Amino acid sequence: MKFLFVHQNFPGQFLHIVRQLAADQRHEVLFITEPNANQITGVRKIPYARPQLDTPETHLSARELDNGVRRAEAVFRAAYGLGHLGFKPDIIIGHHGWGEMLNLRDVWPDVPMLGYMEFYYQYDKADVGFDPEFPSHPFDYPRIRAKNAINHIALNLGGTGQTPTKWQLSTYPDWARPGIELVWEGVDLAKCAPDQQVRKKNLQVGDLIVRPGDKLVTYVSRDLEPYRGFHIMMRALPTLLRARQDIKVVLVGGDGVSYGSGPRQGANWREVMLAEVGKDIDRDRIVFPGRIPYATYLSMLQRSDAHVYLTYPFVASWSLRESLAIGCPVIGSDTQPVQEFLTHGENGLLVPFLEPQTLAQTVLDLLEDKALNRRLRANAREYAEKHLGMKDYLAAYNRLIERLTGENPAAPAVLARSRKPAAAAGTAKAAMPRRKRLVTAA
Repeated sequence: MKFLFVHQNFPGQFLHIVRQLAADQRHEVLFITEPNANQITGVRKIPYARPQLDTPETHLSARELDNGVRRAEAVFRAAYGLGHLGFKPDIIIGHHGWGEMLNLRDVWPDVPMLGYMEFYYQYDKADVGFDPEFPSHPFDYPRIRAKNAINHIALNLGGTGQTPTKWQLSTYPDWARPGIELVWEGVDLAKCAPDQQVRKKNLQVGDLIVRPGDKLVTYVSRDLEPYRGFHIMMRALPTLLRARQDIKVVLVGGDGVSYGSGPRQGANWREVMLAEVGKDIDRDRIVFPGRIPYATYLSMLQRSDAHVYLTYPFVASWSLRESLAIGCPVIGSDTQPVQEFLTHGENGLLVPFLEPQTLAQTVLDLLEDKALNRRLRANAREYAEKHLGMKDYLAAYNRLIERLTGENPAAPAVLARSRKPAAAAGTAKAAMPRRKRLVTAA
């Protein structure tokens, strides 16, 4: 089969399905993306030049749509070139969030399209206005409504949508949901697995050394910001660190802004929160290592005695799935995205998002209760094996592709002989041989 993937940051959410298809070596896999260093053997990257974004002359409320149509134009140019060479995919798979796929129907009007539908923005039922510390204002409502312009155009392209959780699906209007498939994302359970040996030796994360007798509390976010409860976590630290001298805390994440807005009173949220609580915490027992190598990240979670995951009602992070697979004792916010993964007292603990003292006490109780800690670890791993298996995820993905194209890309080779004949010499397949490349960390 011929696959065309689209995502501005290759490979994005498509890492595992792309790896499977490329490893099969029967499929032609092309990926339109902005240039980056990530590579997967057997996948041909088709780069497009990043257009000028966030142009100041564009009205703020229309800026996201403006960015989207600029990306759509750049991707269209790359796709038009492929079509001119004779390439026609059997299916187009991509992320609708950045608008990149909006013009692909103009190149291949009859090709099935599967678009990742991540979130439908609203100003009264999800992330906006959830945290009273950062109240919304009616002046913001037009901008928030306009953020769905790309969603609406994508939903009218005639393709099929996919989304990874029930809650994310529920954010879409009733009329849109029948066209969006729930594909529950999986985790590499072999790589993200418990390892008791990690607890028997020193672990270094950044400048902090965690010794076997220490109690390690972990927190992970792409960026340290309120959307992921960073301010709540920081306000819990004084109580945690005063209560026990053996606690060490690692807070992983960058200083940028992935969601929401940056602080008005400082360069980044880490500096703002340290200015607020820094005098009340022992800085020698916490570390902000930024973004860390994946192997270090896994070892840290395997060693964690209490992993805190907080989020507004928004998209759940991959770190939540991975921490469950590793068998972390997870304390999560009692918000809808987390409630879909954690059942309080069974495979994790839930705390009110807005209560840092409750969070601190829950962590302390978990560190003290060894039986509860063991039970949560075992149940977290069992949950992951039952619900987050990579094989199940890929099987569901392949079935969806089969429904849209009539062919299951994972079918045994003997069944693949009935596929369409390979392109003749002079076609795109002949002109664009598959290139072998080394796998690097995505």
